[in-house]
Amino acid sequence: MEDDKSENKKLLILYASETGNAMDAAERLGREAERRRCPVTVLSIDEYDPENLPLGETVIFVVSTTGQGDVPGAMKGFWRFLLQRNLSKQWLEGVDYAVFGLGDSSYQKYNFVAKKLDKRLLDLGARALVERGLGDDQHPSGYEGALDPWMSNLWNALYQKAPILFPNGPNLVVSDHHWVDQPKIEITYHDVGNKNSRSSYSTDFEYLEEQIERARLMSPGKFSSNMKPDCSLKMIKNCSLTTAECGKDVRHLEFEAVSSCIEYEVGDYVELLPGQDPDAVDTFIKRCNLNPETYISVLPRAKETDFGDTNHSLIAPMKLKTFVELTMDVASASPRRYFFEIMSNFASAEHEKERLLYFASPEGRDDLYQYNQKERRTVLEVLEDFPSVQMPFEWLVQLVPPLKPRAFSISSSSLVHPNQVHLTVSVVSWTTPYKRKRNGLCSTWLAGLYPQQGIVIPAWFHKGSLPSPAPALPVILIGPGTGCAPFRGFVEERALQRKSGPTAPVLFFFGCRTKDDFLYRDFWLSHRANGGVLSEENGGGFYVAFSREQPKKVYVQHKMREQSMRIWNLLSQGAAVYVAGSADKMPSDVMSALEEIISMESGATKEAAGKWIRALEKAGKYHVESWS
Repeated sequence: MEDDKSENKKLLILYASETGNAMDAAERLGREAERRRCPVTVLSIDEYDPENLPLGETVIFVVSTTGQGDVPGAMKGFWRFLLQRNLSKQWLEGVDYAVFGLGDSSYQKYNFVAKKLDKRLLDLGARALVERGLGDDQHPSGYEGALDPWMSNLWNALYQKAPILFPNGPNLVVSDHHWVDQPKIEITYHDVGNKNSRSSYSTDFEYLEEQIERARLMSPGKFSSNMKPDCSLKMIKNCSLTTAECGKDVRHLEFEAVSSCIEYEVGDYVELLPGQDPDAVDTFIKRCNLNPETYISVLPRAKETDFGDTNHSLIAPMKLKTFVELTMDVASASPRRYFFEIMSNFASAEHEKERLLYFASPEGRDDLYQYNQKERRTVLEVLEDFPSVQMPFEWLVQLVPPLKPRAFSISSSSLVHPNQVHLTVSVVSWTTPYKRKRNGLCSTWLAGLYPQQGIVIPAWFHKGSLPSPAPALPVILIGPGTGCAPFRGFVEERALQRKSGPTAPVLFFFGCRTKDDFLYRDFWLSHRANGGVLSEENGGGFYVAFSREQPKKVYVQHKMREQSMRIWNLLSQGAAVYVAGSADKMPSDVMSALEEIISMESGATKEAAGKWIRALEKAGKYHVESWS
């Protein structure tokens, strides 16, 4: 039976994205709806007022899960609103909804945000159109392996509920290609450059910060950071923490602010905008037949609102090459599926057009995933693989992944190192299934910088998921590998605090493969000796697990079990637990070890120990920062 509100309805798609995947999935849903002549609006969830939810719209949520089951930053306000106790069980009565989640099943709390959002919407009286969809990064086709069949079920369910939304039926896609001829932006080319030349600025960093702000304001890319950097940094130290024998390159990097003063607390993180390979940028510009010296303005096309409320007509034009360098990731990120779909319209060679159409089709989904995401093909490589394609610059600006800052845990205390920030950076490299060597853009770039170059690096500072502990709070730190980075700041700050009064104990468990990648060895050992912050005589301790120094592997959880009494003593004193490092199995293994320790030392059951840890989490005394 048709919903009696259907005449007033249109489809609303809200997404909460951290890395861009949820935004891409939401925009794809929007395009598929438009092709079915279904009226639709696609918005980031922080652009929507949750008070409007009960107004009878049909709402599709596309949400990612970050860290250990956390909501993306853009969703935090929306989620707080939904959790209000004064919302009744009938608040969303009559509202139809569907939830699609994006997650990674290697994480302990797989697709946790989608699951809890689905439950909360049901609790508030909304009706699920279809069972929630759960996209998995571990699937052979990535999240699209679940999105395609879920989307098919969604259109059928929507048609049953409100056929007026689909004048041509749920599966009849419009045959004309009018939608493909209109990118969301338009570019104006200028004969003369902007008046804000480099000579207008007293320093290089002022000029760079203004250029970044201007480029980002014009760009259609979604950025998690503010448009203008918080400050600019210059490197003052770059040294290796590992030996050549260990097969890893981990660097200790120190930076000094050259613009505004640095403000952060231990446990925070910083985002740095990497420089791109100049040769790659030049090759991209040449491949696309662009003039690097021309000045451009990038404007939203009429009726497009993706750029927000910025008055783009007031933004001065900028050099095309600068715009590409600062906003378009041409030689690191892989393009999305939609990129191949649009490319097919501009391929003049028939065999290339056929291959691109196949890649963009449901049948070619798995092959595209193997060719593109698994191999981490870059935009430049894809364009070079299809030489007959000549895409208009408007489409390239819209579809090339934005050049995003990379996040790093801060490994220093601003109280100990005023106006400085220290980082512990592992230089990322890997081999693809077809034996192609890949390197992380930002880590490789940073490792190749030296203080003498005087390179200015734009930086944005953010609150981390590891809150700064009060001096009187005992802490248990677990940080194998580069997970130790934030705890270096914790330890050096507590050592400073001890000079002006008593502080609570610090117990730290570190893990590495061998002595060749024992990061900050002298630092930890110095604080363990002579009654230091990590000394056993002060109730703390430092314990290192070498996983490959002996026949049987030893990890941090094994060292924790060896020190179960010390851990239980600190927990009994109200200690907080901090875990940082790889998201693979470590966080769940650490939690299991803690459950065993609590059960063994207190005599409680395993189930009661689990509840004890959940109570710690609710009390804000169990913190995890992990990354894949």
